[in-house]
Amino acid sequence: MQIRKFKADDEQGRLAAVQRFEVLDTDPEKEFQDIVSLVKSIFNVPRAAINILDSERQWTKAGAGDGPNIAVRTDTFCHYTIMSDAPLVVTDASIDNRFAQNPYVLGAPELRAYLGVPLTSEDGYNIGSLCIYDTCRRDFSDTEVDVLSNFARVVMSQLELRLTSRMDPLTGLLTWRAFSDLLERHRSLRNPAAATLILLDIDHFKSVNDRYGHLAGNEVLKTVTAKMSTLIRKSDAFGRLGGEEFGVLMHGATPEGAFHLTRRIQEALADLALPAIGGAKITVSMGLAGFTPGESREDWLERADRALYQAKAEGRNRAVLAQLTL
Repeated sequence: MQIRKFKADDEQGRLAAVQRFEVLDTDPEKEFQDIVSLVKSIFNVPRAAINILDSERQWTKAGAGDGPNIAVRTDTFCHYTIMSDAPLVVTDASIDNRFAQNPYVLGAPELRAYLGVPLTSEDGYNIGSLCIYDTCRRDFSDTEVDVLSNFARVVMSQLELRLTSRMDPLTGLLTWRAFSDLLERHRSLRNPAAATLILLDIDHFKSVNDRYGHLAGNEVLKTVTAKMSTLIRKSDAFGRLGGEEFGVLMHGATPEGAFHLTRRIQEALADLALPAIGGAKITVSMGLAGFTPGESREDWLERADRALYQAKAEGRNRAVLAQLTL
């Protein structure tokens, strides 16, 4: 069984994991609702919930019983739960220094007892918790902690299974469908922030397969993408769009700012050893397109693709910035 090593001091990595699971602000789902309903019944409590925490808020993916579905993160018990790799047990919040002045203790629903288990990703990040609340003082036995912990593992297994289906089996990157969904989600935001799409194509990759074979070509793909992954911010998305073509969605980046990444990629690949093809070098061509509010996903992709085509036409091993379509 894989041991998940908890990463306590990497909030940026944790937020990237939350984003990677693509669960925030999604529609209700029966499998998660069934879990919290069962947990509520087993523990005979007023409220059970699966909560996901981003930088500022707690958002409830599934809840059974009365309670807020969105709360300020620092006002929540789960804020404390995700800071540890162990379940959080609160017998009486009214005499607990951490929670005695909490608005949900002093006011409705006047919480007293809480048991929360962190939802830990395979790479050790706590993205949220499975928790139960009571409005009267309550002791939780070791058996009860174990039972809720088992349910938390079921929740996390469901989330990991969904994520696995969205990952390219060779490179571990997002599939075309998952990457495309991220583009659509960004452009459909009410007030989308700056973002830049980079399309990358490995130059002359067909000749690699023809000369060294597809197994060697696969090793090149894995080595090259693993190297590029070290250069891409955890907050950005990296996907395999097909064959030797890849995409990077840089959140909060202007096209001019994204050029810094293309330069780092070129420099890193120039120094990359590729024993699978006898030490030969690999280069990439790149096309960049900044997000334009109101633009469709297809038009955004097309502008980046035209820039990529231009980079190839101009000799490859370069990046070209797409022009705005007026």
